[in-house]
Amino acid sequence: MGSPGAETGAEQADESPVDRLAFERDLWARGLTAVAGIDEVGRGCLFGDVVAAAVVLPPGLVLDEINDSKQLSEKKRERLYDVIAAEAVAWAVARVDAETIDRINIRQASRLAMKLAVESLPIRPEHLLVDAETVGLDIEQTAIIKGDARSQSIGAASILAKVTRDRLCRDVWEALYPGYGLAANKGYATKEHRDGLLRMGPTPLHRKTFLSGILAEQQQLF
Repeated sequence: MGSPGAETGAEQADESPVDRLAFERDLWARGLTAVAGIDEVGRGCLFGDVVAAAVVLPPGLVLDEINDSKQLSEKKRERLYDVIAAEAVAWAVARVDAETIDRINIRQASRLAMKLAVESLPIRPEHLLVDAETVGLDIEQTAIIKGDARSQSIGAASILAKVTRDRLCRDVWEALYPGYGLAANKGYATKEHRDGLLRMGPTPLHRKTFLSGILAEQQQLF
């Protein structure tokens, strides 16, 4: 059993702030200035596109509020979206639709969205920092587990991607397909969303490969 002093030290270590520029700083020290953070959102949704973003921030820029987009309030994400878009050297967002997700599977669709986002950048990155994935491009890259919380660049990409997808749910898809609660649940499998599926069935933008359990329940009811 460790000493009380050791336990206190461990607790203090756990409370130390995350250096969200550690990965970027190492790359900048090598002379690589065009470092792109890459992330996607919507991987676990029943409905709609998976959305990815790529963002290149200026070397040395510090945006203290950036974190994993899921840890931020909607209001803060919206504000940071504008800050990131204004400060970035380059950024791009890409989408892969539900039909493609069903055809090639969600992991491959997520990777495709990331690739498309990088290819849409107006500059070619020298290195990619990717949230727990690899991108199918001949560019040096680092996959970082929980990267959206550990890298400022990936965190910025997660915010751009999530705000883009949330806006689609709220401003576009909710109006096209009312009754599923898309503005609120963002396409995830909430009770309201499942109830809508049982009541009305899937829309053309639902991911059919994600619905087998819910649709089986519907068949049993009717």
